[in-house]
Amino acid sequence: MKKRRLALILAVSMALAGCGRAAELSGETTAEPVQEETGSEEEAAEPAAEGSETAADPFGRYEEPVTFTVALEVDPNEVFPEGDSYTDNQYTRYIKEQLNVDIEYLFTASTSDWDTKVNLAITSNQIPDAMLVNATQFNQMYKAGQLADMTDVYEMYASDTMRAMVDSSEGLAVENASYGGRMYGLTYTSDGDYELTWIRKDWLDKLGLEEPKTIEDLEAVARAFVENDVSGKGTIGIAGPQSDGLLNATFLNNGTNNYGFDSYFNGFGAYPGWWILGDDGKPVYGSITGETRNALEKLAQWYAEGLIDPEMGIRQDASEPISAGRVGIFSGGWWMGYACLPDVIANDPEANFQAYAIPVLEESGKYEPHASGASPRYLVVSKDCEHPEIAVKLNNLLIRDESTFDTSKGGIGNFPCRTPMGMRDESIYTVKALREVLAGTKSVDDFTEEEFALYKLLENDVNTIKTVKKEPYDSMDIETWDVQADPSSWARSYSIMVGWGALLDNEPKDIYSVIYSQTETMEQRWANLEKLENETFMKIIMGQEPIEAFDTFVENWKAQGGDIITEEVTEFYNSKQ
Repeated sequence: MKKRRLALILAVSMALAGCGRAAELSGETTAEPVQEETGSEEEAAEPAAEGSETAADPFGRYEEPVTFTVALEVDPNEVFPEGDSYTDNQYTRYIKEQLNVDIEYLFTASTSDWDTKVNLAITSNQIPDAMLVNATQFNQMYKAGQLADMTDVYEMYASDTMRAMVDSSEGLAVENASYGGRMYGLTYTSDGDYELTWIRKDWLDKLGLEEPKTIEDLEAVARAFVENDVSGKGTIGIAGPQSDGLLNATFLNNGTNNYGFDSYFNGFGAYPGWWILGDDGKPVYGSITGETRNALEKLAQWYAEGLIDPEMGIRQDASEPISAGRVGIFSGGWWMGYACLPDVIANDPEANFQAYAIPVLEESGKYEPHASGASPRYLVVSKDCEHPEIAVKLNNLLIRDESTFDTSKGGIGNFPCRTPMGMRDESIYTVKALREVLAGTKSVDDFTEEEFALYKLLENDVNTIKTVKKEPYDSMDIETWDVQADPSSWARSYSIMVGWGALLDNEPKDIYSVIYSQTETMEQRWANLEKLENETFMKIIMGQEPIEAFDTFVENWKAQGGDIITEEVTEFYNSKQ
């Protein structure tokens, strides 16, 4: 990695922060976690000195071995090289080599068990030195006085590049993780999560179908896939969530919701799980709107007609029929090259899944997806941690060296305390850069070292794109890619060029939630309200309840605390204006 120079990096950072993703995709977030002044700054841990000449070095190696305990959310389907595991792999060994830090795992848990394990750790006060938590857990730990104050630690140990990435959020990354002007964690600083609609384009071509745009188009395509059994294996038109999955992302779990129904809901102008502004300009919970009712009615129709996976909600792994070549459509993030697509292509090299920023709304002709505005996760450090700066150092390393790891030997999600960080316009910047390289208007020598420092994967992207991308360069179809030439680089390049390329070309209108954390009444009642919602919506879609059950749900939701919560959300929203 080329040498970084602080003055130039900050100058570029300030210039880029003024344009960012807002210049490319409309919409900005104004929501932050509820920040209650109930914690005690005196309880927070003071930054620990390293006791060596490398003190305050963002990449300083400890003279004596240091043990750092963490927790890790794991993918049960992860495949490691022989001898490697979740707790002993290229990432843990690299950390030992670079920092002389031994990573120990207090616990690991799959996605389905993760929140339960974290909640148990919090309530029992058996927490590791550092772990990732959601917004609700972050607030709970702050109020319980369990968190280290990371303000001074960040100031002392954050690398120049990390600071530039945090600064590019225009204050949100700091504000989202702060109480009373003090930082109590690190947050994601990415350019957003969206659900795209991924479709087997080779099946569209086989049946002579046009690429769909609207809900009606999508329904027609799914029906054609199923009725013609285009897979020859009992075709599933549209994938659905697995047994532990969500029908849709929520304001409290606002990351990518692969294999859910998010993009289809959004195609109706429905935003279940989101707090949006109603026609009167006041906050309303998206799950109780007429648009959500209409979307549920359509999804129930699709399920009854066999267009949706009949095993949705009970299947253990929603990606299994996709990988097996039976599914034509699924909703997922831009980064599916890292998820199910390698397995899809391993089973069928001609399977041509392409991403589409659809369904568009009939009224606007635009795709208007819900977008994550606050961080879905927070990296927190225990107030009892002896070396809180290690949490920052780990992410300094990841930002600097992420491109050097081979993700085919274990996904980057296995990097301890990974807090995804990047410039606010990182993905769009990368798509544009790679298009210029493929068009021959730029080469690697035309990029500056400041660009490669700020856009941490750009140098590797530029150097490897023509290794995995074949001519014609203006086509993204799977036959124009050489997956085996470099599987790790292909996963990155395909995700960026196909996933983010679709977002860039279609300029979706982002819909943000007006709040991304819990109000006071939510803390007592939200779990029951959420359970009521999930059970009702699932029963409606699967035909176990008529659509009129939605009306009963709305009445019960309001009576069981929804109206009070709406007042609290409105008060919060007004306080931010």
